[in-house]
Amino acid sequence: MEVYDDIARLPKGRAQGEITEGCLVLEGGGWRGIYTQGALDALMEEGILFETVVGVSAGAMGAIGYLSGQIGFCARINLTHRHDSRYCGLMAGRTDHTVTGFTYLFHDLCQAYDFDRERFYDPRRHFFVEVTNMETGKPEFMSREEGDVFQAIRASASLPFVSEPVLIGEHHYLDGGCSVKVPYDWPYEQGFKRVIVIRTKDKKYRRKIKKSDRKSLADIVYRKYPAFEESLAKVNEEYNEMCVRSEKDFKEGKCFILYPSKPVKVHRLERDMNKLGELYWLGYEDMKREMPNLKEYLEKHPEEKKW
Repeated sequence: MEVYDDIARLPKGRAQGEITEGCLVLEGGGWRGIYTQGALDALMEEGILFETVVGVSAGAMGAIGYLSGQIGFCARINLTHRHDSRYCGLMAGRTDHTVTGFTYLFHDLCQAYDFDRERFYDPRRHFFVEVTNMETGKPEFMSREEGDVFQAIRASASLPFVSEPVLIGEHHYLDGGCSVKVPYDWPYEQGFKRVIVIRTKDKKYRRKIKKSDRKSLADIVYRKYPAFEESLAKVNEEYNEMCVRSEKDFKEGKCFILYPSKPVKVHRLERDMNKLGELYWLGYEDMKREMPNLKEYLEKHPEEKKW
């Protein structure tokens, strides 16, 4: 099984520090999410542990190690097991009906890598996972306290067209990015003043609008879910609008956004281990470099406790 060459160089240890008020927003992006994992490890080394985290898809998966305070936890799993078919491949498809072996990850790998479940469930911190309700086509934000958060993460990271919908309660769900690719507005709707966003695409990136091709495929695959189909048809355009609006807010000092410092060439289902390793270090180094600016932003924006 192919493993990242410099796996031994990944940081490790337990995060120390007081809980920092504010909301951390984590974008998805498949294997591009390893950029986020590097940035989160840098935050943990600095002792910046945000009270509230909201993640979508790969962002929600990367939040696991951040909330458990285990530096290098997620990256070590991903850069070791990317080519393990139980985690990503044929066997994952057989067991979980998608491209990711969630069962293997949440049970076998978490146990093997000594996942700190008690710290993950620390009631002083809050975790929300964005999913898309297929019946309504709308995003929902499932909290860690309301049910099986790992089932919510499974739904949030189940890609459309290649994944079986995930049943939670009486509804079916898929990737949160099918309705809102970056839950940028959610913290403001909750009344947060400190909003910190980790993106997985560079500042100039915009999504192409291919309405006709995607609509025809969605017509076939999701004809039983017209509201979900409608969300898919407009989500890229809404993403581009969010990019413009959030960048303006960032320039005006209303939020803090970490962008990859160079265009990300890693594919959503990237297999090249060295490319993935390089992207991890890009996230780590970008966050380290921007740390003074982040601290300055936090000092200028006092937050009121929300929960």
